[in-house]
Amino acid sequence: MSKGAILVTGGAGYIGSHVVKQLGAAGEQVVVLDNLSRGFRQAVTSGELVVGEVGDQALLRRIISERGIDTVMHFAAYTIVPESVAEPLKYYGNNTCSTRALLEVCAQQQIRHFVFSSTAAVYGIPAGGIASEESATVPINPYGTSKLMSEWMLRDLAHASDLRYVALRYFNVAGSDPEARIGQATKGATLLTKVAAEHVVGKRPHVSVFGSDYATPDGTGVRDYIHVEDLASAHLKALDYLRDAGRSVTLNCGYGHGYSVREVLRMVEKVAARPLVVREEPRRAGDPPSLVAKAERVRRELGWKPRYDDLEVIVKSALNWERKLQQHPW
Repeated sequence: MSKGAILVTGGAGYIGSHVVKQLGAAGEQVVVLDNLSRGFRQAVTSGELVVGEVGDQALLRRIISERGIDTVMHFAAYTIVPESVAEPLKYYGNNTCSTRALLEVCAQQQIRHFVFSSTAAVYGIPAGGIASEESATVPINPYGTSKLMSEWMLRDLAHASDLRYVALRYFNVAGSDPEARIGQATKGATLLTKVAAEHVVGKRPHVSVFGSDYATPDGTGVRDYIHVEDLASAHLKALDYLRDAGRSVTLNCGYGHGYSVREVLRMVEKVAARPLVVREEPRRAGDPPSLVAKAERVRRELGWKPRYDDLEVIVKSALNWERKLQQHPW
């Protein structure tokens, strides 16, 4: 079957840009749609960038028809849990309503393949802190709910049409391109490795630990940290899977083991060869104590083989990127 072009929404953002880079290296024809509210032109290293809104249906129809799009990879979303708690309608508007607008155009234009950027936040607080794809979906914050609602729309559209999809539920994304060509540059970022790296280079006076009284081995939250390059490669595997007539599927995307906040910060200190200024603060609303993936299925279904499952490698890549960004700001 011939390969059509790929529309990547949010492809100027942190995760989307790493996927675009890998798609370009694989020789794929890529069109990026991003409003640049939280993304960067410099991050788009392959394909064509169209600046616009994912909810602009006229623009979507034009891009899909004129560029020969047959696959959509949908990353465009707000992703900050505390912000979603404070501004829930902002998240439902951007994440859920815009996804509905996109899916309607995909149905009209007979898009064949859809790869969706979902999140482990759909699980809320799973029993034992470990989530499989069969775990109950009971999100505890509007971010997780906004993504789960999008999953439901995608599922129901696939039942009613020929569209097939892979929804990837991300666990905690971390790190940057190993060659430090791109990385997370969002101001006010909340991802732990990013925040700690910013502290190392002097952008932040300290690192906050939100909650030190959880029922975890050291009292701090435990997360399944996955390198962004491995996460990006899962999207290319999902594309191959769909092109090979794979059925619609929802998959966890993590390594299957977790690190506490304190363990991550100790690794940052080791890599940076200096102590961090750490401030303990109250728990944040919407944060589960522990969230780790059962991640065998993504390996089995997609043939995905992570390359960077090493906390030291993840931290080094994050710090290398932050040092480059300090010298050459975006």
